[in-house]
Amino acid sequence: MRLFFLLSLIFTASTTAQTQYEFIDSERLGNRAIKIQLPRNYQENSAQFYPLIVVLDGDYLFETIAGTTDYMAYWDDMPETIVVGINQDSTRNEDLFLSDEDHFPIDSGAKFYEFLGAELVPYMVEKYRVGRFKVVVGHGETANFINFTSFVKKPLFQAYIAMSPTLSPFMSENLSKRLPEINTPLFYYMATAAEDFKDNRKNILNLNQKLNAQEFKAILYKFDDFEAQNHYSLVSSAIPSAFEHVFGIYQPISRAEYKTKMLTLESSAVDYLSEKYDRIDKLFGIEKQIILNDFRATAAALNKNENFSHYKDLAKLARKHYPESLLSNFYLGRFYEGSGQRRKAIKAYQEAFVYDEIGGISKEDMLDNAERLKAESEN
Repeated sequence: MRLFFLLSLIFTASTTAQTQYEFIDSERLGNRAIKIQLPRNYQENSAQFYPLIVVLDGDYLFETIAGTTDYMAYWDDMPETIVVGINQDSTRNEDLFLSDEDHFPIDSGAKFYEFLGAELVPYMVEKYRVGRFKVVVGHGETANFINFTSFVKKPLFQAYIAMSPTLSPFMSENLSKRLPEINTPLFYYMATAAEDFKDNRKNILNLNQKLNAQEFKAILYKFDDFEAQNHYSLVSSAIPSAFEHVFGIYQPISRAEYKTKMLTLESSAVDYLSEKYDRIDKLFGIEKQIILNDFRATAAALNKNENFSHYKDLAKLARKHYPESLLSNFYLGRFYEGSGQRRKAIKAYQEAFVYDEIGGISKEDMLDNAERLKAESEN
């Protein structure tokens, strides 16, 4: 993943995806300041709905997370998202207030908890094109607090990113019992570091051990333990790692995915491709156009395994996603060639002349294929 220039991109993100500053007139908390970053092409893509990322400790986490999302989305390593940060600099203690008895939110802490689900998220859904997939991010005490929103029957968020959580009493036990009960897909990411706060690290490692011992129905769990990092510096490493975990399926088919999954399939590589994009739609509510990289990877797998009969299905997908291009004709020609139907292959290649060139496949290439087959027929 292209993270070499991540820190500089975070600094310059404001030049590409603009930050908005707003206030929510909360019935529970009064006037609360929030920061919002919309995707680069939000205005142009007027029919598109986007995942929402809610950032606690927005005073210092928002810019880092907003910059990372903008950078990763630019390279198609994650979808474009709407990011909202909650400023808590002067209200953090009140927002995170817990009972001395059961250590659940009470008083001002309960009001902040209700604010998240009853006011902030509905506000964002009503005002912006927010899709069904929602992520929450916290650090330290806020990383502990976000867990409370998973204890309800239907968790408020579909992905939880807890960076060096300062775990409250009973949280480890409660969370290790709660997560295995969840039966809808939910991503959970947790991180610590070698130089993390001593108590944080001890409790986090203990929780990780408990979670690893569980059999999850639908939890997709990842844990990072960073070397040479501390409570504060781990954020710059944890954020991209967490987003890669949550949005990994959205990324282009990598060389590793091609070798370990596509080439070892008993079923068709085309089915794998279709299922990958169906899952993107089901998880994130995004009907993503199949990118050329993934068409190429699928075609390469068909060639490698000599599954030429599946080129017909790949041609159908190409016509659906790139109807004006000659990609479908190219794959249809490969199908007919593989099945020994030279005349039909020649026709498919010749008919490509009226379509647009794409991905390095030219009209001349298609005509050359037709001429090659004609010459082979004459011999």
